[in-house]
Amino acid sequence: MGEEYGRTVVVREFDPNKESEKVEAVERICEVGPSGKLSLFTDLLGDPICRVRHSPAFCMLVAEIGDEIAGMIRGCIKTVTCGKKLPRNRNKSQFTETLPVYTKVAYILGLRVSPSYRRMGIGLKLVNAMEEWFRGNGAEYSYMATEKDNLASVMLFTDKCGYSKFRTPSILVNPVFAHRISISQKISVIQLGPSDAEKLYRRRFATTEFFPRDIGSILNNRLTIGTFLAVPRGSFSPDTWPGSDLFLSDPPESWAVISVWNCKEVFTLEVRGASRVKRTLAKTTRIVDRALPFLQLPSIPNFFQPFGFHFMYGLGGQGAEAAKMVKALCGHAHNLAKEHGCGAVVTEVSSCEPLKLGIPHWKMLSCAEDLWCIKRLGEDYSDGSVGDWTKSPPGLSIFVDPREF
Repeated sequence: MGEEYGRTVVVREFDPNKESEKVEAVERICEVGPSGKLSLFTDLLGDPICRVRHSPAFCMLVAEIGDEIAGMIRGCIKTVTCGKKLPRNRNKSQFTETLPVYTKVAYILGLRVSPSYRRMGIGLKLVNAMEEWFRGNGAEYSYMATEKDNLASVMLFTDKCGYSKFRTPSILVNPVFAHRISISQKISVIQLGPSDAEKLYRRRFATTEFFPRDIGSILNNRLTIGTFLAVPRGSFSPDTWPGSDLFLSDPPESWAVISVWNCKEVFTLEVRGASRVKRTLAKTTRIVDRALPFLQLPSIPNFFQPFGFHFMYGLGGQGAEAAKMVKALCGHAHNLAKEHGCGAVVTEVSSCEPLKLGIPHWKMLSCAEDLWCIKRLGEDYSDGSVGDWTKSPPGLSIFVDPREF
């Protein structure tokens, strides 16, 4: 609570039964872009907490002035990998694997302040209040993501809230065309059940930074369409699949895996501010692509009306041909998105991810460097072998939780 320009600012928990329409109104106002430029609008489909509600613990706070909602902030908490260590009891001659080090981390999402109430310190009040909720629920770190060019957001968190720049992953967006993508005949794509997928992820990717300890909850969530494994044709098939344990005991030389999350069921996006010429050009490409699908033309979906998308997460693999395997999986994901009526397939990976080369994307739609900022909330740690995670160097890979995208 505070006094700004003679008006009392009250920060409290959001009431979904009474304030959904007010919050959605603020969302719309905040997302209006500069005049004459393209803007991305988000429709939360009537659920203001849709982008955090699938996390183990979540909260939404609002800043209220009188009977008006001046701003809001969302946050969630989960346990993730922040490093790795050697087992305490191990046979040095046989030791080949490391173990994950977990920490409880909080994530800030969707900080909004109405244009009418900016420069009043409301954003700072919301962040401070959310961090208190994080601490009260045992979080050891807090992090957030923003565009590196969003100077107001970067300055708020780094200059006023004590966050430091941490990671710069890449957001890669590929449009869904009117034609299906052809997948190499040399590659087989196998769908894994949630239990099998969890075994594979835990055995091979549990030490990846930000890997969620509750990976099983994500894989079993209704929004996960499936987990898909790419292998050389002839090595395995759905009929000869032996299970993840036997697969990992003797894997093919190259393979790759991804899981797909259906963001379309959570929210939709819409591009506004495009000129009539751009709209006409996009429409023309779709018409030609539908009429002549065998040409495999890169048509532009109708991003100027609300569209949904699928998010690819848990990307990983090994071997000299792994990038080609990833490309096949992306093609499979594209075709799934086409069947579900989506406009795009999106993923986010470390900027130095070796498999990034296999991910088809349009540069004009993608973000080469998303910015993650992090803050240490306390001095007590569940495991001190990592030290201060905020000062650790980036690894080759990073796990992006689809529940927070």
